[in-house]
Amino acid sequence: MPQTKHDLPDAQLLMPGHLPRLAARSPDAHKGQFGHVLLIGGDRGFGGAVLLSAQSALRSGAGLVSLATRSEHVPAALARLPEVMTQGVHSANQLMGLLAQASVLVVGPGLGQAAWGHSLLSAAANASQPQVWDADALNLLSKGGLSLPEGSVITPHPGEAARLLGLSTADVQADRPAAARALSKKYAVVAVLKGAGTLIASPDGQLARCDQGHPAMASAGLGDVLAGVIGALLAQGMSAFDGACLAVWLHATAGEQQGKLGRGLAASDLIPAIRQLLEEQAPCLN
Repeated sequence: MPQTKHDLPDAQLLMPGHLPRLAARSPDAHKGQFGHVLLIGGDRGFGGAVLLSAQSALRSGAGLVSLATRSEHVPAALARLPEVMTQGVHSANQLMGLLAQASVLVVGPGLGQAAWGHSLLSAAANASQPQVWDADALNLLSKGGLSLPEGSVITPHPGEAARLLGLSTADVQADRPAAARALSKKYAVVAVLKGAGTLIASPDGQLARCDQGHPAMASAGLGDVLAGVIGALLAQGMSAFDGACLAVWLHATAGEQQGKLGRGLAASDLIPAIRQLLEEQAPCLN
C-alpha cells in the first residue's frame, strides 16, 4: 500500500462534544433494558484476559454479564467478579444455552488457538447476535472458514490486521485508513484498527479517528478492556459504528489520563476512569 498523508479530510475526528451519545436512563430503568453480554475466552494460562473484558463490560453499563471460560478459572472469576454469571465450559455444546440468553457476544480475549477455543468460536460464529471479536478470535478468523453476523465489530492491532488482509504489518502501517476500510469491506463489519491514531471504519464508508492516548498504554490487557467496553455499549443499544467510536474514545482518553502517572499502567487502571468518562458524556439519570 502507498504511504498516506497523516491528515485525513474524510475521517471524522473523535472529540468531546462531537461523540456518539448513549441514551440517558429513565428513573424506572431495570437491568433487562440494557442487554446481556456474554464473554467467551480464557483458555489455560490466559484467564486474566477475559476477566478484564468482563469487568469492563460490567463497569460500562451492561445490564447483565455472563462469562464462559475454562472451569479452572471459575473460582477466580467468582472471587473477583461476583456480579458476573460465570460458567465453566468444556465444549461448544455447553455453550449453547448461554448463547440463547445473550444479546451481544465478546469473543477472543485469552481464547487461544487450540481445539477448545476454535470450537467455541465456531459456535459463536453461527449465532445471530452482534459480536465483538478480538485477539485470538481474529487469528482464527484469518485462517478462513468463519464469518461474523451483521452489526459486529473486529478490533485488530496492526499485526492481526496484516494477517486478516494477507499483507505485511509494514503495509498496514503505511496506509492505515486503506487497511481499516479494507478490513471493514472484507469482513462486512465495523473494523477498529488499533494503534496511535486508532481508526474506526464501517462497511458503508464511514471513517473516524481517535488521537487520544499515551505511550504508557503499551501494556498487556488494554485491548481486552476495550473489547468489553464495546460489547457493553452495543448491549445498551448503540450501533456497531457509534458504539465502537465512543468506546475507543473512552478507552484512549482514560489511558491518556492514567498514563500521566507514568510507566506501569495496568489495564484494570482504565476501568474506573472509563466509567467516570462515560457518565460525563452520557449521564445515567435523565
